[in-house]
Amino acid sequence: MLKKTRYALVGSGHRGTTMWGRDLVERWAGEVELVAICDLNTMRAERSSRYMGVSVPIYRDFDRLLAVEKPDLVIVCTKDSTHDGVIVKAMEAGANVISEKPMTTTADKIKRILDAERRTGKRLDVSFNYRFAPTAAKIKELLNSGVIGSVTSVDFHWYLNTSHGADYFRRWHAFTENSGSLFVHKATHHFDLLNWYLGSDPQTVSAFADLKHYGHKGPLRGERCRTCRHKHECDYYFDIGKDRLLESLYEDPSSVDGYVRDACVFREDIDIPDTMVANIHYKNGVDVAYSLNTYMPIEGHHIAFNGQKGRIEMRQYEAQPWTEPPADEILLMRNFDGVERIWVPHFSGGHYGGDDRLRNMLLKPGLNDELQQRAGSRAGAMSVLCGIAALKSSRTGVPVAISDVWGDDQGLHLLDSTP
Repeated sequence: MLKKTRYALVGSGHRGTTMWGRDLVERWAGEVELVAICDLNTMRAERSSRYMGVSVPIYRDFDRLLAVEKPDLVIVCTKDSTHDGVIVKAMEAGANVISEKPMTTTADKIKRILDAERRTGKRLDVSFNYRFAPTAAKIKELLNSGVIGSVTSVDFHWYLNTSHGADYFRRWHAFTENSGSLFVHKATHHFDLLNWYLGSDPQTVSAFADLKHYGHKGPLRGERCRTCRHKHECDYYFDIGKDRLLESLYEDPSSVDGYVRDACVFREDIDIPDTMVANIHYKNGVDVAYSLNTYMPIEGHHIAFNGQKGRIEMRQYEAQPWTEPPADEILLMRNFDGVERIWVPHFSGGHYGGDDRLRNMLLKPGLNDELQQRAGSRAGAMSVLCGIAALKSSRTGVPVAISDVWGDDQGLHLLDSTP
């Protein structure tokens, strides 16, 4: 029998408790064993542990957890801006790491992580589950086949609806200091997909972004939904009590750290944009037109690859006003040769089955990775740098080179030698 990987979960919020907690305990028990949970809010960690159905030590002090439990693997689900500290300590203690995306939020923190990985010889994986969605894998296969020739440009537009999109403005993500903005926190998924699809690195980014709907632009205002006097008239009222898990993880535990899960989406101090567009020029010459909108009546994305010999186009929506088929339709359009319609069935599980495929790749040894879906620190770094460049460009009004974001005499040398 293979020895189980002993892992510690750092961060016991909703994502950690479900994706990397209960799911692994129940369905990957043959590969991994949860040995400890770490969270500054131990009440939340205790409730997370009960939801998972486990009885493991709970730590507030991550250094002590590492010293006592000596895990083989650390899974990081904390606030984005704190990822680097956890990752570096885990590697220095001899553990491999899986980090929720984004890997981190600044160029300096990226360098710190890459240096630790190089010094310790440990591995960091970033949980880019969209790479593992069956439709994304099929698009990658088509691009690799050369069926549309060299790609010259890409149209890529992502839409978050008034439920999912608004949720980022209720939580800690609403502040650049915590999340790097949605150009980093959310778009890191999208930029990573582009980097992976195109097999190249972004070189220069020109972007525009603004707060047009949430924050100080909102018509109503309160501290949080539960106590708001506008709850009966606000379209964005969110009743946390209707979700038993969220209520358990965040309501009583807010008495410990003050963090509420239903903060007003119209808070005056929200400082991230909600409407974003970017033009990205890649090293291989491909130009990308990208957008992200966060208050739409639809949820999903539209992507199209324009090549010398044709075009690949796909629309994938999780919520939409028209009938949703049980599959995604990819249109393969060859110049002068008609249209081929390729249907990719939807699979159960998060991201149309991508979540399960990601966890299998990371936790089950020996799986084939023909499409290079497994994403390490270099992929994590390039997606974050693209987001940082986009945010900087939107604030300065000028194009920003990735090398300028990196910002030292080494240029991108560290990245070039990173797995």
